[in-house]
Amino acid sequence: MEDRELVIIGGGPAGYVAAIRAAQLGGRATVVEMDALGGTCLNRGCVPSKTLLHSAELYETMKKSEQFGIMARDVSADLARMQARKNTVIKTHVSGVESLLKGNKIEVIRGCARLLPSLQVEIESGEGQKQVVQAQKIILATGGKPISLPIPGADSASGIINAEEILNLESIPKSMIMIGGGVIGIEMATILAKLGCQVSVVEMLPHILPLEDAEMTAVLAKALKDDGMQLYEGTRVLQIEDNAGGKSVTISDGKTEQKLEAEVVAIAVGYRPSTDNLGLEEAGVKINKGAIQVNERMETSVPGIYAAGDATGGIMLAYVAMEEGIIAAENAMGRSATIDYQVVPRFTHSLLELASVGLTEEEAKSQGYEIKTGRFPFAANSIATILGERRGLIKIITESKYGQILGVHILGPRATELIAEATLAMKMEATVADIVATLHAHPSLSEAMHEAALDVTGETIHYPSKNR
Repeated sequence: MEDRELVIIGGGPAGYVAAIRAAQLGGRATVVEMDALGGTCLNRGCVPSKTLLHSAELYETMKKSEQFGIMARDVSADLARMQARKNTVIKTHVSGVESLLKGNKIEVIRGCARLLPSLQVEIESGEGQKQVVQAQKIILATGGKPISLPIPGADSASGIINAEEILNLESIPKSMIMIGGGVIGIEMATILAKLGCQVSVVEMLPHILPLEDAEMTAVLAKALKDDGMQLYEGTRVLQIEDNAGGKSVTISDGKTEQKLEAEVVAIAVGYRPSTDNLGLEEAGVKINKGAIQVNERMETSVPGIYAAGDATGGIMLAYVAMEEGIIAAENAMGRSATIDYQVVPRFTHSLLELASVGLTEEEAKSQGYEIKTGRFPFAANSIATILGERRGLIKIITESKYGQILGVHILGPRATELIAEATLAMKMEATVADIVATLHAHPSLSEAMHEAALDVTGETIHYPSKNR
């Protein structure tokens, strides 16, 4: 039996980042991964989806290029070429991860790992060969997998696809019903809608993107509907059936039932921890509904075994997984590190980008805060006008007495980039007065943040404030 200092099971964002951090601290890390390095985000999630979305956005922009003075006629979308470019982007960054691990002298073993008692790990290669290694420390970073729903007919109806399969479509369907109006469902629906597919989204909860501020999602929902997408919020799926033209989906809002028809049905309702067949019970690692239980140091119930990323069932975001991987690696290497989930930005790439950090208005009120809010619409921002997208706004939620920033929500162009300022401000415990006192470039999208901060006290310059 061979010895290993640190065995990391999984080569996704949590796993490969943990390996690099351990190497930086002088450790000898071994990553066990059967599939391509980079995990779901790089191979089947965020990176391929954003690549296809960028192509779809370019296509949409070129179709309306005349408003920018560019005459582009007979523009068409070639999905095969989009897919080829997507695959090139993935391959480029997978190679980048491989180079990073090689440069840090990290061993990569191709295979599936299973825990054994006493910090032993059994590794089975694709050819069925098995080896057992003795680890000093172990980090579990096995990621997540798409959730399936027990919808009547879902198993018997043919051709129902999940989010990962959408990213590998060979042709653009004429119509699609998306079951799930969360981040993944809305992003996938947006890609296909921009490419000409008629999309209907069915969301069980009262509004799409249910973790986001209700005011912001209402504005986004209106924009999606204005652009031709059908939204069914507060609606359950009762049954899926095959029909002559594709699929039939029976839905109910609690009062009435109706049938929707489309060529394709997709289910995108999130991910669950991928912890099956990992040997957790045999090794004594406690789980809760399939999620590995950890503390703020990413320690499991077994000394010497840590876990990070989607396998823990926490905030399922790649950049959160990376941070958790770093914390796990530092503690495995003898440091004392903890993770802070108080300031975690979120984002959704849709018709309008939606990004946020901190509390929603509903959450702030439910937690007992006396709040003040400031808003500034992108319709009053010159760069938004130049870009041709004036819909959306920035909303800042503050504690009324001292101006503590409780949450920031951005719906509009390049929101994912703009949220970084708010994230840093909250992390540094800046107040809304600090944002007001900070010069912002003009013309820029970022100055909308400055104006929203001014609006908290009714002092906006470029838009009439309702707080005066």
